[in-house]
Amino acid sequence: MVKRTVSAHLELQLHDTADLVFSVAVAQGNPVRSETLSIVANGTELEPTELVSDHGTRLHRITGHKGPMTMDYEAVIDGLADPAPNHELDVITYRRPSRYAESDTLFSTANHEFAGLTGKALLDGVSSWVGEHLSYVPGTSQPTDGAVATMLARQGVCRDYAHLVIALLRGLDVPARLVSVYAPGLFPMDFHAVAEAWFDGRWYVLDATTLAPRSSLVRIATGQDASETAFLSQYGAAVDLLGINVTAVVDELPNDDLSELVQLR
Repeated sequence: MVKRTVSAHLELQLHDTADLVFSVAVAQGNPVRSETLSIVANGTELEPTELVSDHGTRLHRITGHKGPMTMDYEAVIDGLADPAPNHELDVITYRRPSRYAESDTLFSTANHEFAGLTGKALLDGVSSWVGEHLSYVPGTSQPTDGAVATMLARQGVCRDYAHLVIALLRGLDVPARLVSVYAPGLFPMDFHAVAEAWFDGRWYVLDATTLAPRSSLVRIATGQDASETAFLSQYGAAVDLLGINVTAVVDELPNDDLSELVQLR
């Protein structure tokens, strides 16, 4: 049985009263053995409201007041999650252009670069093309950059790689979406972002960065792009992120055969 242990620690400074939404808990469907979530503001522990959005994404919402805040989360997952189900609207929703995956703009590029490829060969071709054409350079992209800006810059981080993969696949009418994950084996350790593509009745994970074994990833949030999967959203006041520490370990780190299709489990 596969055992994975994940955690996240955030240190925040709120400049005024704010509505905060955390997306750090593992998604529903993961076989969680134990789990804790603690949010402390100005020395007082707060009780968040849990909301569950599409595909089992679990959001924790609180109202915070001016001052310091910490958020601590830890979970132990024993075994593998069920494969992601397909909802009837998914093949429509995840073929549409979105804020950070401008598939309409990249339509011509996608059809030129991957002409004649279908099925698994297409998924492999897009993922490897993005991996070969981009350089992984932390700190070079902006939070508002989408797939087009990433392709022009030819560099970025995991979310940029995922957005470009998603946009190119959608430009070829393949449903694709972004998933935030805990990633055992990732270095440097952080929250990670990958793409999922719909093929032959199943969702398969694509990670053009190849920075962590796909079979050890743990799903957090699923959405059209990073606008729906951010680990923290704030409304009403500025919030400074003063510190972040993420961990993800698995009892035995697997090899990742890039020739094989893998589902997030």
